[in-house]
Amino acid sequence: MSDLHPAPPAAVDDAALGALSARLGEVLLARHHRLVTAESCTAGWIAKAVTDVPGCSAWFDCGMAAYSYEAKQALLGVRPQTLETHGAVSRETAHEMVAGALANSGATLAVAVTGIAGPGGGTPDKPVGSVWVAWKQRGGYTRATLYRFDGDREAIRRQTVAVALRGLLELVGEEG
Repeated sequence: MSDLHPAPPAAVDDAALGALSARLGEVLLARHHRLVTAESCTAGWIAKAVTDVPGCSAWFDCGMAAYSYEAKQALLGVRPQTLETHGAVSRETAHEMVAGALANSGATLAVAVTGIAGPGGGTPDKPVGSVWVAWKQRGGYTRATLYRFDGDREAIRRQTVAVALRGLLELVGEEG
């Protein structure tokens, strides 16, 4: 079974992100969940999207933007060996990022993203647009998915935010 999932349509506007964030907030509040984000290629955009929702302090715990290897290690507990062996854009790093976010917060749900937004930095194995997204509920199993998004840097990051929010809704049993 492949970890690679087709990317959703590239057109994700601010209104769509706002609607997803508002729906997520309603569900998390009703179910007494708190969210933490661990972001590399989106650099805090998921946290920004959810904190644009009035009243988010009732269900958003914190966000960690960890771009460098050193930040991933210090803030999220990603092991140096994981980064050296698999790289920052890998299933293994996404797993450790999402677990570290939960371990270092008071949240019950976490999402982590790590990828290559471009325009440079891609390789044949990890082209621009490759993004790993991982989701985890405290006490549960991690789910991680590799996406290949099209578009420029902004489009890739915007699509990543949308997929991350939809995945959180799915994690708590709602449609994404």
